[in-house]
Amino acid sequence: PHRHHASGGLGPEDTEILQVADAQGAGVGEVILITGAAGFIGSAVVWELNNAGLTDLVLCDRFGSSEKWKNLRTRRFEDYVEAEDLFARLAEASWASKVEAVIHIGACSSTKQWDMTFLHGNNVAFSQRLGEWAVERGAKFIYASSAATYGDGSLGFSDSDELTPNLQPLNPYGFSKWLVDMWAIRHDFPARAVGLRFFNVFGPNEYHKEDMASVIFNAFEKVKRERIIKLFKSHRSEFGDGEQSRDFVYVKDVARVVRYFLERPETQGIYNVGTGKARSFNDLAKALFAGLDLEPNIEYFDMPEELRDKYQYFTEADLGKLREAGYTEEFTPLEDAVDDYVRNYLAQDYRRL
Repeated sequence: PHRHHASGGLGPEDTEILQVADAQGAGVGEVILITGAAGFIGSAVVWELNNAGLTDLVLCDRFGSSEKWKNLRTRRFEDYVEAEDLFARLAEASWASKVEAVIHIGACSSTKQWDMTFLHGNNVAFSQRLGEWAVERGAKFIYASSAATYGDGSLGFSDSDELTPNLQPLNPYGFSKWLVDMWAIRHDFPARAVGLRFFNVFGPNEYHKEDMASVIFNAFEKVKRERIIKLFKSHRSEFGDGEQSRDFVYVKDVARVVRYFLERPETQGIYNVGTGKARSFNDLAKALFAGLDLEPNIEYFDMPEELRDKYQYFTEADLGKLREAGYTEEFTPLEDAVDDYVRNYLAQDYRRL
């Protein structure tokens, strides 16, 4: 891709200005808009693009009173916009006519948010409006979906368009992401639109997410101090305690996948983003202890009643479609990813990307 280098000010998670090359190699754009840019995955995407020499970025987010603004202190970008002001700015800002790609990561990602009316406005209607704005201008539109759309996993984890209408998410957050996926499918994925179903992402810059952050982050201090971790007991006979499994994927790998699709404007469709290998919470806990050079010490406790019928016991990304799209890079093995996160970020005063 062609690259613009410019000095950036401080700002949250929004829009980026980028130049990419089309299939023939001709430069086709100038600005990249990134929403959720101060958040966990969004700021990692900004980090990845900065590392690639891309700084013509417009970032959009809601800073609020959290400390996610710190995720942008070392990043370079052109402008920052609060989410409530985004559409007004798109109608008047000088950079708006130059937007060649929109990376829409921003959303309420709490699986404990039960106000579906709020989620519909914040996650669904906002996404549809921004997607329509991008597509009308021929801009690349990449949006964040979620493995939460798969519900209990009984239908498998294929990202095929044929399976999506049959999925039954377990919580309002997953339902909101499913609604956006269904909207995209009904619109036949207007040229250059891509949805990415993120599985269980963990890594640096998630520090503001509190109880919605990864098990690694939330257990780190207790393990370091008390040398013990507590995991949910299993309430299904086919799974042992702590053997509930997830497709844990490192945020650095996720950011690389986003950049891959950004640089290929001809791609479209929904793609899983995970490692393709489910690992147990016991494995995750042992990797955390290893990162702290401690012997594993795991205890189990009953899962709260209100979670038991909404809990995913197993997730594993089917990566066939992603590989068919030409993405060949290997994902970081769980033990290596946890070791990097623990030693180089959490143990270094929560260093950020």
